[in-house]
Amino acid sequence: MRNRNDKRKRKKIAGQVLNEEDITVVDTDVVKRSVVATGIGNAMEWFDFGIYAYLATTIGAVFFPDFSGPTQLVFSFATFAVAFLVRPLGGIFFGMLGDKLGRKRILAITLIMMALATLSIGFIPGYGSIGIMAPILLLVARLVQGFSTGGEYSGAMTFLAESSPDKRRSFLTSGLEVGTLCGYIFGSGTVTLLTYILGQDTMLAWGWRIPFFIAAPIGLIGLYFRTKLEETPAFKKKMDAESSNHISMKDIIVNHKAPLLKGLIIVFFYNVIYYTVLTYMPSHLNSVLGYSQTTGLLIILVVMCIQLPIVLLMGFLGDRFGKNRIILGGLIGMLLLAIPSYMLIGSGTTVWIFTGIMILALLFTTFQGTLPSLLPSLFFTEVRYSGLSITYNISVSLFGGTAPLLVSWLISWTGSQFIPAYYIMFASLVGVVVMTVFVKETSGKPLRGSPPAVADKSEIPDVLEENDDGLWWNEEKGKFNMEVATKDELYMDMDDDGLTIDHGDNGKRTDTENNDEP
Repeated sequence: MRNRNDKRKRKKIAGQVLNEEDITVVDTDVVKRSVVATGIGNAMEWFDFGIYAYLATTIGAVFFPDFSGPTQLVFSFATFAVAFLVRPLGGIFFGMLGDKLGRKRILAITLIMMALATLSIGFIPGYGSIGIMAPILLLVARLVQGFSTGGEYSGAMTFLAESSPDKRRSFLTSGLEVGTLCGYIFGSGTVTLLTYILGQDTMLAWGWRIPFFIAAPIGLIGLYFRTKLEETPAFKKKMDAESSNHISMKDIIVNHKAPLLKGLIIVFFYNVIYYTVLTYMPSHLNSVLGYSQTTGLLIILVVMCIQLPIVLLMGFLGDRFGKNRIILGGLIGMLLLAIPSYMLIGSGTTVWIFTGIMILALLFTTFQGTLPSLLPSLFFTEVRYSGLSITYNISVSLFGGTAPLLVSWLISWTGSQFIPAYYIMFASLVGVVVMTVFVKETSGKPLRGSPPAVADKSEIPDVLEENDDGLWWNEEKGKFNMEVATKDELYMDMDDDGLTIDHGDNGKRTDTENNDEP
């Protein structure tokens, strides 16, 4: 009887022991505050995206008056796109700091930077007042926005995934994408309302500044919530268990190639479909199919409003039936329905246009509700923030921001209005292969490198029973440690210059000459 009780109290895991005390009991009220705090930051990022996209023509006239028509719009969007170039740099910088100093501190810093950069755009005088300095200052503000954004979303995903109980992680992290939709809806809706009230002339004179000023109170509200957050349980346990040795960028790239590549491809299909379906769609309706710009923008806004509750539903279903199943269902749906949806979009009837876009948007919610919990699960705790920041931001910069440009260029080259559908199908096919072959189902399980997290103490006995043979990631961690140790031994014992590399304290490298006695 005593042996059975001991078995329930602790489970042997490759030299480590899992005790009841190791299992994190998550305070649901704290998690709810975390969802709000991280969601506000994500909403502000997409609030900026929405207002800039809807004000592109006005910003072009204010800051690039020497150009006109399409050329002016190109310069306006080029200033917007430059933020994507520095996102990977911001992701690397803040990701490394987040794994060293903690998630909470970095999320506060990125939010402040985003709010100040967005607010500053509203104060920049136009080209008519200060000449060439006006677009230069706009460019600097956009660079700061892009740099801070590089650490924002990946940090928010990491924070929320590590703060959530294992069996509710998809549902709770789906709140990030609700923040995305709310931010874009609020931003674009604000511009639309102001334009209706003030008129185009007043918007051009000074009204365009108002949406950027709104960033200040949003940032203050978000900062208030983030200062009330606690550091994630997974990061605190990691800091308690390990020394202060910091993992370098080289270590992450060399030793964590597999999760980096998986994440890169997952973010590829996610962003290609997102930017093609929701971001590029108004331009496609206007430029390719000849509908009014207002029609396209209003349809997208209505579609996004309908998506809000469905994203949460997909997160709930991901916890119940498995994230991978939900994602694969969405990918297969895209493969089968992309062309029929674009046939409806090109029908010329508003109802069928809306139906076609809605089909694609509903399929896309399968990714929005599940990927914020899937992506953090690819990495072990000690490299989660930095690894996710690297893979997410590089993929966004390469494939997300370029999707509208590539699609529009292919349409002009081929003359086919189904190019967006073909690109969506290609991205979905890649996604099906990766999700089926290379991504392990982790729904309801602890994050890699972390002990279990539960919402109530009554779940602890069941968790201990489930982990009778060891945590699911333990064998993977053991193999990883052996591979790293083997690489280190080969590196330490070989030297091209005839030097013997001895093992110093803590694995540090010390060089001694291997000279024979005379």
